[in-house]
Amino acid sequence: MFVRHRYIVIGLAAWVVSIAITGCAETKLAQCEKLIAKVNQGISLLEKNKGSQVTTSLQLARDLEEVSKSTQDLNLSDPTLKGYQTQFVDIFNTVSENIDKAAKALGTSKNAKADTEGRKKIKQARNEIDAAGKKNQQAAKKSDQIANQLSKYCAQKEL
Repeated sequence: MFVRHRYIVIGLAAWVVSIAITGCAETKLAQCEKLIAKVNQGISLLEKNKGSQVTTSLQLARDLEEVSKSTQDLNLSDPTLKGYQTQFVDIFNTVSENIDKAAKALGTSKNAKADTEGRKKIKQARNEIDAAGKKNQQAAKKSDQIANQLSKYCAQKEL
């Protein structure tokens, strides 16, 4: 009788643990909401700081890097959402790096002297700013595509 009671207790404990594990798992919808909130945070930073000056742009690059890190730190279990998470982290990192490069180039051009060497610095800075802008335009297009895919995926019912 004692052995049978022991198996009942072990079985009950296993059942409680399995309920706790499956009951505590976040739903797809909850994970979608967490990821979308981080994506919106990054996009909001970009929208708010469009066309900002050098100092503001450098701060934006740092802020966007923080959003990228916090997006990376989301504990998502859904494999599809993890894929979207990785793609948005890559996009935020790319945009952050390009904003940083453009801001530094703009700062260099503002400090250039009005001589031959200064004109070379300005031309190089302009090329760097243009290149960073093009890369960010590509990243923005990719971001829009991924956001649309994420939205469609999150709208699907869970099975």
